[in-house]
Amino acid sequence: MPQRFKEPAGSAAILDSQGWLKNVRHLPSPNCDPRPEGTSIRLIVIHNISLPPGVFDGDAVTDLFTNRLDWDDHPYYQKIRGLQVSAHFFIRRDGEPIQFVPCELRAWHAGVSNWQGHQRCNDFSIGIELEGTDDLPFTEAQYDTLIPLIRTLKQAYPIEAVTGHADIAPGRKTDPGPHFDWHRLEV
Repeated sequence: MPQRFKEPAGSAAILDSQGWLKNVRHLPSPNCDPRPEGTSIRLIVIHNISLPPGVFDGDAVTDLFTNRLDWDDHPYYQKIRGLQVSAHFFIRRDGEPIQFVPCELRAWHAGVSNWQGHQRCNDFSIGIELEGTDDLPFTEAQYDTLIPLIRTLKQAYPIEAVTGHADIAPGRKTDPGPHFDWHRLEV
């Protein structure tokens, strides 16, 4: 059975001083850097990803985020060859959470982006990738991990909103897609 994220009482205490969640798998990514000085974390951005697109087994996403992807392993990878990206969290189809970047650092997940007139959303956001595509619903197990994770992050940081990648990069991105159930987050 995969490791799941459970929201304990006093959730903020399960984040260490760097923003690593305790009791989840850590696969540190080199694709991160310090946030600009004085920047507060105030946004959560939801994404979807699968590699190759629509394939949900294997380690291609974790390999991409840790710069270990074999670019010659699949024809699709030629389109993204050399890409250096990351997210703070990745939630697999079975609900397993994996953390790549501590929350106190800037993960490279949003790219060119704008939220309420503020450019460079990576500077002030936490990125959560859901294993999926725009074309399929996400799993119950993913929501069962995502919802308490968001609550925990809201306890630890002055989060003002949870939004989709499409909302901060319209015309460039479409994720998390039309099958993401935003009403599930209204708890």
